Amino acid sequence: MSTKLVVGNWKMNGSLAGNAELLGEVTKSAGLGCEVAVCAPFPYLMQVLQILPPRSGIALGAQNVSEFDDGAYTGEVSARMLSDLGCSYVIVGHSERRSLFHEDDGTVGRKTRAALRAGLLPIVCVGETSAERNDGITLEVVTRQLDAVAAEIDGLDVDQIVLAYEPIWAIGSGLTATAEQVGEVHASIRTWTQRVFGSEVTTKILYGGSVKPGNAAELFAVPNVDGGLIGGASLVARDFLAICHAAAGD
Repeated sequence: MSTKLVVGNWKMNGSLAGNAELLGEVTKSAGLGCEVAVCAPFPYLMQVLQILPPRSGIALGAQNVSEFDDGAYTGEVSARMLSDLGCSYVIVGHSERRSLFHEDDGTVGRKTRAALRAGLLPIVCVGETSAERNDGITLEVVTRQLDAVAAEIDGLDVDQIVLAYEPIWAIGSGLTATAEQVGEVHASIRTWTQRVFGSEVTTKILYGGSVKPGNAAELFAVPNVDGGLIGGASLVARDFLAICHAAAGD
């Protein structure tokens, strides 16, 4: 990939004042040298859209989306609504959605389909638990998760999909997969995309799992790592900018 993508996932964090301060610091830096997106909680999407300068190069994203297009689904937010608001990206199947809110592989696939049909770029997350890694079935688990997505999106524009490998045992734990572990899984995902989507499709594959300024350069240097899905570090402007610069090779 010629240009890496760095996506900040604020999770359930933020405030009107804090968001303005954070984005003000991030947008002071001219020319980040990589593609950047910010995925904010639903209530703050409009604020983020209004704060980001039109030429900042920072795209707006959401953290979740309904599998349904519209209807009597109180509390849900559709892909059409996100697109209408100005979102470019949406995170689908984050490990916290899978583990805490019981989203299964089929649901993740249907949400991916809904996002693509609305013109959004879904960031589809896959990854294994510590028990699955210890059992030696990481690649089997990741392939199963990917296959469930592929089963739902036949005929849609697969070029618009971003994949994110996030080992569940590394999310919010402070633990980070080694470069060797990341390389093995990303190589497997790349092989899968070429087999299922075709070799001409250049799907971006991000790594997510305790990426910090201190390890970003090493992780981004791993073959088939096309950027990062950043959690806690995206809430600190200095750290997020440092990760963006690492992605740019600065």
